[in-house]
Amino acid sequence: MSPAAMAVARGLALAALLVLCPAAARQARRPNVVLILTDDQDVCLGGMTPLKKTNALIAQMGITFLNAYVPSALCCPSRASILTGKYPHNHHVVNNTLEGNCSSKSWQKIQEPYTFPALLKTMCGYQTFFAGKYLNEYGAEDAGGVGHVPPGWSFWYALANMSLDFLEYKSNFEPFFMMISTPAPHSPWTAAPQYKKSFQNVSAPRNSNFNIHGKNKHWLIRQAKTPMTNSSIQFLDDAYRRRWQTLLSVDDLIEKLVKKLEFHGELDNTYIFYTSDNGFHTGQFSLPIDKRQLYEFDIKVPLLVRGPGIKPNQTNKMLVANIDLGPTILDIAGYDLNKTQMDGMSLLPLLRGDKNVTWRSDFLVEYQGEGYNGSDPTCPGLGPGVTHCFPDCVCEDSYNNTYACVRTLSTSWDLQYCEFDDREVFVEVYNLTADPHQINNIAKTIDQEILEKMNYRLMMLQSCSGATCRTPGVFDPGYRFDPRLMFSNHGVQARRFSAQSL
Repeated sequence: MSPAAMAVARGLALAALLVLCPAAARQARRPNVVLILTDDQDVCLGGMTPLKKTNALIAQMGITFLNAYVPSALCCPSRASILTGKYPHNHHVVNNTLEGNCSSKSWQKIQEPYTFPALLKTMCGYQTFFAGKYLNEYGAEDAGGVGHVPPGWSFWYALANMSLDFLEYKSNFEPFFMMISTPAPHSPWTAAPQYKKSFQNVSAPRNSNFNIHGKNKHWLIRQAKTPMTNSSIQFLDDAYRRRWQTLLSVDDLIEKLVKKLEFHGELDNTYIFYTSDNGFHTGQFSLPIDKRQLYEFDIKVPLLVRGPGIKPNQTNKMLVANIDLGPTILDIAGYDLNKTQMDGMSLLPLLRGDKNVTWRSDFLVEYQGEGYNGSDPTCPGLGPGVTHCFPDCVCEDSYNNTYACVRTLSTSWDLQYCEFDDREVFVEVYNLTADPHQINNIAKTIDQEILEKMNYRLMMLQSCSGATCRTPGVFDPGYRFDPRLMFSNHGVQARRFSAQSL
């Protein structure tokens, strides 16, 4: 191509970029963005306690979201929600298996080209960098092996730790986005040598839902044995301590990252997001260790943000979800969010402290359980369909651990309504104002009208896409409910959460 032709091509590319990302026309350098994503880090059971440096460098220098959630408490669906800004029923990644669309060829063809990093790179001229854990089945032979590099990444180091090196060789003329996805505090909880003796006197919290029977709950919770065996308690205490040890290395990484950004003169123009892909439990309702349940300890995560225009040491109680991260980062880049199909909302007005912001009062949680066709060899008496079983035959998942919930947080209600796709068509409802540890299922005692409204709202959210995922919730002033809609063919079609719908 001749120099003149190259100049024309560059001019056309710049013109297209300014149309889609008009912020590029207003400033020479749009803000940089760094997203740190940990793996299995809870917020309800003290998961942020070891991170003293992170608290000082991000939380105290910015904002902490006190009600941040994931729409699916499992690594792959949650990470897919972050990348696409969509609920699982729209990105179709339902669990950690290839059959569940985790890093499958279908995911690569239909969803990956439209992730927010791809839009940042192709439409907004950002340098994009990834290091760490991507989707769980990434690198599998049936997923294209490690030779597959998802579209939208200028620098790709999946399963590697090269994060700080990028800041040495990046271009100084383009804004950048970095996604650093740490394996900590996921098992096998291998601490750095200098931290292997840390927290020797720490054990898992003995809160009110620890080591108690999950009565009036889904059968998978009811099958847990109470009291737990001494060996299970010793195991979960050890896991809890070792998880904290691995987080000390994450804390070091945050400190090095902030110092490096400051050294290069980039810190004041960089948003730093810190969050996790899901929570975790250690002994709640006598389940030893895992995630993927509908309760607060599994679906609630940390979310800290610092950056330009964010006042220090702020907290925010708005109900936010990880489907909001993609829209937020695109908004920071100046991208027109109307051109996406994302279900989430931009957090930028909340980050800036805008007044009179209209915000959601509910969101959707959904999960499709995993289970083996055959019996678990360690627990043959339980029959087929269970998985992640412990030696004392307590299983953490099953094929019919399939549910959908509306999590509502408003001035009048702090409520969770859940339906299971199983033979019982089991329903769980919790009033978290009176019962923050979700011990008492009030499905049989709560007002029938609230149940009907929540049931219908769940149907609406299960079939939502894009803007319809952001319509008024049950306790918003703009919500309209006609009970006849539940039994008519008009409006939203009533349907249960099922594998077929995903």
